[in-house]
Amino acid sequence: MKFTKMEGCGNDYIYVNGFENKIDNPGELAVKISDRHFGIGSDGLILINPSDKADFRMDMYNADGSVGEMCGNGIRCVAKYVYDFGMTNKEEITVETLAGTKTLHLTVEDGKVRSVRVNMGTPVLTAGEIPVLSKKERMIDEPITVLGQSYHITCVSMGNPHAVTFIDDTDSLKIEQIGPHFEHHPIFPNRVNTEFIQVVDADTIKMRVWERGSGETFACGTGACASVVACVLNGKTNNRVTVHLLGGDLLVEYDTKENCVYMTGPARIVFNGEYDG
Repeated sequence: MKFTKMEGCGNDYIYVNGFENKIDNPGELAVKISDRHFGIGSDGLILINPSDKADFRMDMYNADGSVGEMCGNGIRCVAKYVYDFGMTNKEEITVETLAGTKTLHLTVEDGKVRSVRVNMGTPVLTAGEIPVLSKKERMIDEPITVLGQSYHITCVSMGNPHAVTFIDDTDSLKIEQIGPHFEHHPIFPNRVNTEFIQVVDADTIKMRVWERGSGETFACGTGACASVVACVLNGKTNNRVTVHLLGGDLLVEYDTKENCVYMTGPARIVFNGEYDG
């Protein structure tokens, strides 16, 4: 099986061209190739498949083999893959995902994609649709107890569930201890991605993320979008925010008039190879 390893802000996935390769058990394959000692090493597997609704379809599998509805960093890399490898010559494409069809604008220099702006769609704030179990219609700045400590969370779905909490210092956060307890908290029936946010100023935040099924990752595009939505809803930042992640920066814009989120960031090919399995 031929593959390409790609990353967006350090959020790395193995990409396989589904037009040329048929994968019988992608969840099982995702577990094997994601292993950083015995596999290729990645946060998961992304298949680029044909679509009858869009130019392409993105099928995503986390490192534990579970299905992911959407990945903001991953979808930018899909755009770079299909353009750089000659599967399209368009600088605006549509990609079908389990979170709906997304429109992507490609910035091309010297025949290669350098960055991608993604229309990430409308953030979902209704608790039951995220989903989060709550008697309240929205979970904005609501208390939750994790490992005996009280946190306030704002819950947002960007096609996948997120819980955003604000802390004083992301550098000292022991995320490997607390992250799993957020992910598997009983109020999240489908588990949850958790973003820990330090507000630097009205235009800048720092973020660390615990992704369900993958653990801490260097970046999460949908998480960055959910975090900026949470910042705006809680009056902590402006609508256009630079998000500092462990793997790099993303620019996120929350257009409250259109109720739509836009994300701009890099995409990079790490290497190509063949996997024997």
